[in-house]
Amino acid sequence: MSAELTFQIIDTHAGGDVSRIVVGGIAKLPGATVRQQMEYLRDHADGLRTVLLEEPYGIPEMSVDLIVPPANPEAMAGYIIMEVMGYPIYSGSNTICTATALLENNMIPKREGQQQFVLESPAGRVAIDARVENGVVEAITCEGLPSYIDTHRATIHVPLIGDVTYSIAYSGGFYALVHAAELGFSLTRDEESRLAHCAQAIVEAILTERGFSHYELGDVGPLPFLHFMGDVEQIAGGHYRSRSATYVHPGVICRSTTGTGTSARMALMHHEGRMQPGDTLETVSLRGSSFLGTFTRVAQAGGYDVVENTITGKAYVIARSQIVVNPADELVDSSQLRGILTCIQPAD
Repeated sequence: MSAELTFQIIDTHAGGDVSRIVVGGIAKLPGATVRQQMEYLRDHADGLRTVLLEEPYGIPEMSVDLIVPPANPEAMAGYIIMEVMGYPIYSGSNTICTATALLENNMIPKREGQQQFVLESPAGRVAIDARVENGVVEAITCEGLPSYIDTHRATIHVPLIGDVTYSIAYSGGFYALVHAAELGFSLTRDEESRLAHCAQAIVEAILTERGFSHYELGDVGPLPFLHFMGDVEQIAGGHYRSRSATYVHPGVICRSTTGTGTSARMALMHHEGRMQPGDTLETVSLRGSSFLGTFTRVAQAGGYDVVENTITGKAYVIARSQIVVNPADELVDSSQLRGILTCIQPAD
């Protein structure tokens, strides 16, 4: 008889993107910082990510966030982000979901009104501002990573598509930014499959031609994201709205517009002189959900204008459950799970 492997999760979603928050059953990982714990998980125990994002437990469009001890003494919790493309060091939607899950599960005491606290992501310290009304978390505002434009309006030839004009932003990962209308898209839900195929072709063409390096972090991996940009509507002085869609390589169109996608878009609008500190940008997804980006200030770093920003959104808890993994299940590779799970129970 084989033993069952078990751990506890809280399923959440922000803007339609499901984040599975792992809150129990995982042993303490090696590493003094959240970044080091992430690197251990990535290099030695990737089974947690693959089990939860692959059949029969999940789908690639989901994300996973593992709660871990923080290194920063200010932080109330640490979290490691896992997606189909691997281990991004930051994500706005995952941060919103993680903060909500911690509050709604009483892992961080919830207080009525505005509440501030600090989390630690693999990118470092993240300030959180939560709005609680009648005991419910109604909104989370989190810091976006400082964002900048690496490349502005370059052109690349993409097989079966033609010449494509794109910009490159860094906002927690490198993003290719393209205008949807130039590629024949209106950014409606029925275009989702075609958007994914188009984005995959563009990203693969860029990957074949070049790589990118962060001015401080250096090589942060191959280009993982593409953001389709709709037309910008000015809804009031300094307040803008745009339909958007974010692609994660390989093959995933996000349900939400994503926090890092919104940050990348603000960096481009500032670079083009269309957005200033104090302005806001609401990005609207194919499903009509939205995130609100606020451009807080400009800094100089590495020879770039760096846009500091926050992202606001709402997450919902949709399930609390225990995952049971049977090592005898031929559809599941649990070989990298045993070393990090604390809950191993005899099978009936």
